[in-house]
Amino acid sequence: MKVRISKEEEEVEEQPLSPMARVFQSPEVDYCAVTIMGFKTKFCPDVLLDALKHNVSKHPRFSTKLTQVNVEDHVIVPNIDPEEIGEDGQSFVDDYISRLTTIPLDRSRPLWDMHILNVKTSDAEAVGVIRSHHSLGDGMSLISLMLACTHKTSDPDNTAIPSLKRRQTVPHGLIKQSWFLRFIFTVGSTTRLIWNTVVDMLLLLATILFLVDTKTPLKGGADVGRNPTRFYRRTISLDDIKLIKNSMNMTINDVLLGVTQAALSRYLNRLYGKKNEEEGVLTSNQNHLPSKLRFRAGCTVNLRSDIGFKPLADMMTKDSKCRWGNYFSFIILPFSIGLQTDPLVYLKISKSTMARKKHSYHAALVYFIIKIILKVFGAKAAAAIFNRPVVNLTTCVSNVIGPMEEISFRGHPIAYIAPSNYGQSQALLVHYMSYAGKMIISMAVDPTVIPDPHKICDDMEESLKDMKAALSERGYTGRMIISLVVDPMIIDNPQKIWMIHSKR
Repeated sequence: MKVRISKEEEEVEEQPLSPMARVFQSPEVDYCAVTIMGFKTKFCPDVLLDALKHNVSKHPRFSTKLTQVNVEDHVIVPNIDPEEIGEDGQSFVDDYISRLTTIPLDRSRPLWDMHILNVKTSDAEAVGVIRSHHSLGDGMSLISLMLACTHKTSDPDNTAIPSLKRRQTVPHGLIKQSWFLRFIFTVGSTTRLIWNTVVDMLLLLATILFLVDTKTPLKGGADVGRNPTRFYRRTISLDDIKLIKNSMNMTINDVLLGVTQAALSRYLNRLYGKKNEEEGVLTSNQNHLPSKLRFRAGCTVNLRSDIGFKPLADMMTKDSKCRWGNYFSFIILPFSIGLQTDPLVYLKISKSTMARKKHSYHAALVYFIIKIILKVFGAKAAAAIFNRPVVNLTTCVSNVIGPMEEISFRGHPIAYIAPSNYGQSQALLVHYMSYAGKMIISMAVDPTVIPDPHKICDDMEESLKDMKAALSERGYTGRMIISLVVDPMIIDNPQKIWMIHSKR
C-alpha cells in the first residue's frame, strides 16, 4: 500500500530530535515511560486499533517514514486463563506489568506498545498499559497523544485539555515615579538570581563528581535500573490538596512536596526504629532517624513556555510554544527528612525550598549544557553527565496535570491514569497526576530494595490527613484572605494586583 506523505508531515519528520531525546537514545540512559489506565468497562481491542490507526500511526515518532506502521504489531491482548488470575486480579496485573519491565522493546520497529488486560481489579474492569521509550517524548507529549484519542465522558464531542500559562508577576507599570525603588529591586533580585544559579550549578558539579546521598533503605544503586520494577498506585483527594494550598498560600507542587517529605520521614523513621529494636537498642525517643541525613530528589521541570496541554496538531507545528518531544530539564531538591511535631512545618519547608529553586536558572542551564556537550563530545558523554546525578540522588519526583473531567477512550470511561517510568538507577520514583478531581500517586519501586511500598502510600495518606487536621484546628477554611496596604504615590492602581492574583 502506497502512503502519501504531505509536505507538512515531511517537514515535521525532518525536524531534529531535542537534546534530551538524543540522550535517551544512548544505551547508558535506557528509560521507558509507562502509563497505566483503568477502565470502568471491559475493553474492546478493535476500538483501540481503530483509534491508533487514526492518530498514533500518523505520528512521525510512533511510525516510520514512507511506510505505514502496522498497529496490530504494537497492540497485545493476551489470552488469560481465569484460573491464572485467581481471586486477586490486582496482583495478576501488577505481576504482568512488572514482567514487562524486563522485556526490552523491539528496536526493529517504533519503540512503543500497548497491552490490554480485561481483568477486574478493585477499581477497574479492565487495565490498559502504554509502554514507550523515553526518546519518543516526555510525559506532557505522551499524555497529549493519549488525549487526542479520548473525549469527555459527559460530552463525547469535546476533549478536556486544560490550558495553563506560567504565573504572572506584578508588572513594573504598577509603579510610577519610583525609578530608584525599581532599580534597587532589580539589582537585588538579579544578584540573588545569579547567586542561586551559581550555588546550584556548583552543587550539581559536586553531585556529578563525588557528592552522594546518605545510604538509606530507600537508596538504590547503579544496578537498580536492570532489576524488575513494580508499580503501585494510590488515589487521594485533590480538594484536600487545594484546601491546604489556599490556606497556606502555596502551590499544589509545594503541597505535594511537603506531603512526600512527611511520608518518607515517617517511613524511614519506622524502618530505623525497627532496626534499633533488632539490634537491642532501646530508647524512649520516638525519633530514630540518623542525624545529618543527606536525602535529595531530582525534580523534572517543563521548559515549554506554554505549560498546559495542547491539541496534538498544535504540538507538532514548527516553532510551537508547546512542542512535542523531551523539552524538560531537572533540578535537585534537598528533602528535609525528620520527625516534626507540627505537620505544617513540612509544608513551610517545601514552600521555602521551591521558592528558592524557582529563582534560579539551574534547569535551563542544565538543558543548555547537555546541548553543548552533545554537539562537542557526542551523545555518550551527554548521557554520562545526565545519568551521574541520577545515580547519586535518592529519588525523583514529578507532577503532571491531567484532564479536569472524566474522559473516555472511544466509549470506555477511564477510572484512573497513572504515569511512571522504569530503567533509572533509583529504587523509588514518585509521580503525581491530577485527574477528574483526584490526585493519583504513582510509584515505581525496586522490590529488592523496597519490599513494602504500599506503606509509603499509607504514610502519604496519613500525612495529608494530619496536615488537613492541623489546619482545621487552627481555624483555616481553605479560603485565602489577602489585604493590601499601598502607598498611592507609588502604586496608582492596586486593583490590577487583584486581577493578576485572581488568575493564578
